Amino acid sequence: MALLEIRHLSKFFGGLAANSDVSFSVERGTITGLIGPNGAGKTTLFNCITGFHRPDRGEIRFRNARLNGLTPDRICRLGLVRTWQKVRPLAGMTVLDNVVVGALVRTRHLEEARDAAREELRVVGMAHRAQVLAGRLPIGERKKLEMARVLATRPELVLLDEVLGGLNPAESDEVVELLLALRRTGLTQMVIEHDMRAIMRVSDRVVVLNSGEKLAEGTPAEVVGNGEVVAAYLGEAP
Repeated sequence: MALLEIRHLSKFFGGLAANSDVSFSVERGTITGLIGPNGAGKTTLFNCITGFHRPDRGEIRFRNARLNGLTPDRICRLGLVRTWQKVRPLAGMTVLDNVVVGALVRTRHLEEARDAAREELRVVGMAHRAQVLAGRLPIGERKKLEMARVLATRPELVLLDEVLGGLNPAESDEVVELLLALRRTGLTQMVIEHDMRAIMRVSDRVVVLNSGEKLAEGTPAEVVGNGEVVAAYLGEAP
């Protein structure tokens, strides 16, 4: 059984369909890439899945439980969390305390939360930056901090919105290796990304949106060879 199921989901803003009749599933322990041109509805879909928008039609099921109408904090406690395209750490708090905030989803004991936060900072390679104010971090380390914070909630599924955005090639490679390492631990991930080299490297399956609709779905090789996908990105078929 799929960990996440999206069934005929539609979301409208003032009569405009940001998502229209989108259906797909995400299997446990995999990485699913979500790609498409700017304005395709990718982030809106993430917002619907995580409770920041209420779908107008369709159904979202996680671990076979219906998510429609649940608040983001409730969905987080069920084990489904997300990162944001624009990273906004708690700038006046230390890196460690930022991650403690995530860990407190699972425990009321501050020292236990600190232990969990230290472990996740180790996982993302930020343990040496624990006492730095988060507002002083460069973008690459802010992205890692965001990852540590969501990992501290002990999720089963993480939705990553352009986690490579703004990174240089070396930083991107580090994050790609982190995503692959997390998959080896069994963590299920769904990734929005414009870096096609990276998305094809990490993804088990790829879902393509265009103008709010699902254009294609398949393995990375199948999607790369799909003429409709090429046309959506380049304006012409091969």
